[in-house]
Amino acid sequence: MFTMRFPLYLVMLLYVGAAAAAPPQPLPATRIAPNTYVLYGHIAEVDTHNRGFNGNAGFVVTDDGVVAIDALGTPLLGQRMLATIRQVTGKPVKYLILTHNHPDHSYGAVAFKDAGARLVAHAGTRDYINSSNLEGSVAFRNEIIPEDMQGFRAVPPDEAIAGPLFGKQVFTAGKHRFEVYNVNHHHSFGDLVIRQLPENIVWIGDLAFNGRTTFMGDGHSAATLAGIDWLRKTFPDAKLMVPGHGQAQEPPFPMLERTYSYVQRLRDKMRKAVEAGMTLEEAVGQCDFPDWQKVRLYEENHKKNCNFVYQEMEQEIVFGKQ
Repeated sequence: MFTMRFPLYLVMLLYVGAAAAAPPQPLPATRIAPNTYVLYGHIAEVDTHNRGFNGNAGFVVTDDGVVAIDALGTPLLGQRMLATIRQVTGKPVKYLILTHNHPDHSYGAVAFKDAGARLVAHAGTRDYINSSNLEGSVAFRNEIIPEDMQGFRAVPPDEAIAGPLFGKQVFTAGKHRFEVYNVNHHHSFGDLVIRQLPENIVWIGDLAFNGRTTFMGDGHSAATLAGIDWLRKTFPDAKLMVPGHGQAQEPPFPMLERTYSYVQRLRDKMRKAVEAGMTLEEAVGQCDFPDWQKVRLYEENHKKNCNFVYQEMEQEIVFGKQ
């Protein structure tokens, strides 16, 4: 019997080529309501283990196609999310709605755009696309997970949400209604909240966090408090709220109060520090919340939040700016 033998280097090339050509693998998805699914990301910073899968996303299967909410953190993850959707339904994705522009929620958008979805995002997304923030974030991910970032490009919205604060635009798909609310820029260059009807599920993006310390460096603390107040008053009858990080919650949505109290506490502490004449370094150095120290990403985010809010309070007190 004749046996064909290949040199080892050629075998390795064939192996690598086959791996590169392998279709994207689906991600785990949790069904939270009829035809409604969440992909829960790791609560961690991006690294080579989670490959940028460190934020939540979801999708709703309607009579008229799929509506996806957020796109995860790399083009490859966007492709894997599409593969997950195709395990559930063969219907096309009609809309991709981004809650905000941060990488862990939006860098997979190119996969959806290439698949024919219309992108709905805050008008501030255009500002982000033209900012140094985008350049820095892309460079950081290209350094850590370059293979996963292949094919990345920034995708401007087809439908840009602006208008009055807490105003809404409505998108329909089959019997489903998606109310998309402009909640300003409490966390990023522009943030949205989506109410999904008839299920009465509210997708809140990063307005509140479940089991994770928030990051405030691109937002406004006063706007965060106003947004949470609005959320509580506007959707008291919601069946579920889905955050951008952590598990979905049922009423009374304790993550709202937990996030609100954290941000208010930061503002109070940094306001007192500014009024006492403390320097930024002194204020941040004594800004510790012992009861938060075991919450994930406290070490990574808390001091940065103190720094950011000190500067906000300085602007408010010294210059009278909100």
